[in-house]
Amino acid sequence: MPKQLHVNLFEMNCVSHIVHGLWVHPENNRHRFNDLDYWTELAQLLEYGTFDGVFLADVIGTYDRFRDGPQTSLREAMQIPSNDPLMVIPAMAAVTKNLGFGATFSTTYEPPFAFARRMSTLDHLTKGRVGWNIVTSYLPNAARNFGHATEVVHDHRYEIADEYLDVLYKLWEGSWDDDAVIQDREQRVYTDPQKVRYINHVGEHFRVAGPHLCQPSRQRTPVLFQATGSPAGIEFAGRHAEVVFTGGLDAQEVRANIQAMRNKAVAHERDPAGLKFIVMAGVIVGRTDEEVSRKLDSYRKLMSVEASLAHAQSAIDLTAYPKDALISDLLELKVEGWESLQRYKPEWTVGTVLAQFSGFNRERFFVAGTPTVVADEIEKWLDVDGIDGINLRQYLSFETARDFIELVIPELRRRGRFRERYNEGETLRERLFGAGQTRLPDDHFGARYRDPALLQQPAKPLRFTR
Repeated sequence: MPKQLHVNLFEMNCVSHIVHGLWVHPENNRHRFNDLDYWTELAQLLEYGTFDGVFLADVIGTYDRFRDGPQTSLREAMQIPSNDPLMVIPAMAAVTKNLGFGATFSTTYEPPFAFARRMSTLDHLTKGRVGWNIVTSYLPNAARNFGHATEVVHDHRYEIADEYLDVLYKLWEGSWDDDAVIQDREQRVYTDPQKVRYINHVGEHFRVAGPHLCQPSRQRTPVLFQATGSPAGIEFAGRHAEVVFTGGLDAQEVRANIQAMRNKAVAHERDPAGLKFIVMAGVIVGRTDEEVSRKLDSYRKLMSVEASLAHAQSAIDLTAYPKDALISDLLELKVEGWESLQRYKPEWTVGTVLAQFSGFNRERFFVAGTPTVVADEIEKWLDVDGIDGINLRQYLSFETARDFIELVIPELRRRGRFRERYNEGETLRERLFGAGQTRLPDDHFGARYRDPALLQQPAKPLRFTR
């Protein structure tokens, strides 16, 4: 059987998420993000299209480096205003039966005990359709929002996250036995006290007594997503991640990133096949080439270069320089913010860089064309790059998802590349890894805490170069 594509819609509980400036398009619904109806309509559309799920990004700070403040982000609605991603999941779950949900939450600034209860609650309410995108937060403003003078050092954030996960596994996997809840009305016993235990975690960063406040949910541990590419992140993914959100400039780099993470999984005594890999992908599709061109033109006219520079945390305002100025000249002059120019090729002009920010084809995973053209490219992503799925970047809500459902999915189905229907009642983990695989696999690091004797034995922490 050919490999089938997994598809999530890439979302964020805000106005402008990834493609900036298009919120002003008359057919865009982004301004409705505060309304519950926006999320329920979206969920019903995605369930109709048999999407795997909706993947909700998040940040807990604002992008305020560009032009030394948040003014550009605020004016352009660039991920501010922004609401909590977890809060919209119950509403979407209430109007669907099969759609999955992946929500982003940071391990750096909020303690694990309360988050464990939140995720278990969502797993109960969705009947096992929820996943967690593990992030460690990277914005300086996020650090200041939680009482830090500056960001926690990158690799140290992953050390904190490693212990954070250790606490969660103990709560989710070990604090309650599978048969702890007996609901014996005659004896007036809801939970057998002998089958629930404290975890008494004492570590470098956290002290958590337990027990977990929630009875076991279907998945117990939600599906573990992680977005990474750094050495520390790859090491972390080898121990913890089930689905990795990654990428690369070309097929060779993508395959190398995938192989590096599979190698780390083996080093952590896991089956490398236990990891799936998804990428952010842009798909603009039309029934004819002319329709595709019209969409591309209409989107490009509204793209905001300034918002894109703010999103990139650019320390230099390139719009203030002549378009024919060379990046090498700015590097030599060491103009204010010159360090952020080192990501570009010296022979490029300012105009070249700005054109990249206003275009759609900066990354490998972008295609614009008719359904057959799009399907051809997606098959290359699956077979040549070796990915398992995509987070579909939105240009317009709900046009991007609707176009993919009406035009791309039927073509993928004709090629055996997309499911015909949901398997009713399956959990999100089963959808990704197969029937019967509702819980973490036995070789996963977190599964060890199903043995109560191991709850009191601290795990050897991951250590990274600081």
